[in-house]
Amino acid sequence: MGVLGTGSCLPAHVVTNDEVGAPAGVDHEWIHSRTGIRRRRWAKPDEATSDLAAAAGRAALEAAGVRGGDLSLVVVATSTPDSPQPPTASAVADLLGAGYGTTAFDLNAVCSGFVFALSTAERMLRATGGYALVVGADIYSRILDPGDRRSAILFGDGAGAVVLGPARGTGRVHSSRLAGFAAERDLIQVPAGGSRLPASDETLREGLHHFTMNGREVRHFVAEKVAPAISAFLTDNGVAPEALDHFVPHQANGRMVADLAARIGIPADRMRVTFEEYGNTGSASVPVTLDDAARSGVLKDGDLLLLAAFGGGMAMGLTLLTW
Repeated sequence: MGVLGTGSCLPAHVVTNDEVGAPAGVDHEWIHSRTGIRRRRWAKPDEATSDLAAAAGRAALEAAGVRGGDLSLVVVATSTPDSPQPPTASAVADLLGAGYGTTAFDLNAVCSGFVFALSTAERMLRATGGYALVVGADIYSRILDPGDRRSAILFGDGAGAVVLGPARGTGRVHSSRLAGFAAERDLIQVPAGGSRLPASDETLREGLHHFTMNGREVRHFVAEKVAPAISAFLTDNGVAPEALDHFVPHQANGRMVADLAARIGIPADRMRVTFEEYGNTGSASVPVTLDDAARSGVLKDGDLLLLAAFGGGMAMGLTLLTW
């Protein structure tokens, strides 16, 4: 199986560092010096995750030359679904004209979600054949505490998608590895809104529906757990870091991903990034960055790519593929 086409959707509304920083008591220079982010996009009030996901999916289908009715599988990776039920993927499948009986489901591995979904879909297609649309989409602007400078400054909204199907030419998915570090699950969380703390006047008053993150410990997790795991994955696949043509990491924070690449030994010029313009778009960040690289002409047939995502759970997903 290979990636046949990519697509993305970033909302039109641009939010500057000064705008997002004001409620948190920081300015552009403070944010940029610590994260590398200059701006991000936020969805309009009437835009939902499925709207962004469907737009990204439509672009990916067009790039792949595949119709919505040809899809046998639609997987949407998101931690900000339209609603608890039904799955956001059902709305996306309907919006794209997927046929009656097309399998559609959501997957939540937070910012690792897209790579988890890609691996899941690829393994399913190997058994069944056909085409799959895999989307990473999040609207984090709806769950941020504007006054929390540790998180409010980082996130943007967006969606990215790929079409998977029988490999064409050189392109194919070689290997994936998914991992969880559940004991550290509280490093990133939205405490309320589920079965343990259902929505109530009290949870709203206490701000328990906002995204929270222990930034210092997340950086430690990436350095101490993610970097060695990527090195081991490359070794197991017989790939030296310098043999990679492109490294597409989760766009968590510019400083963090630069440090990650350096720890692994991946040359800086092989790293593909979009955080400066779009910030951290959650599960969308890897496919948005992949689509940006594809449409800019940076990716060439036969290039070797490593996709690497990490986030809440804690979780990590890695995929090695040839373009």
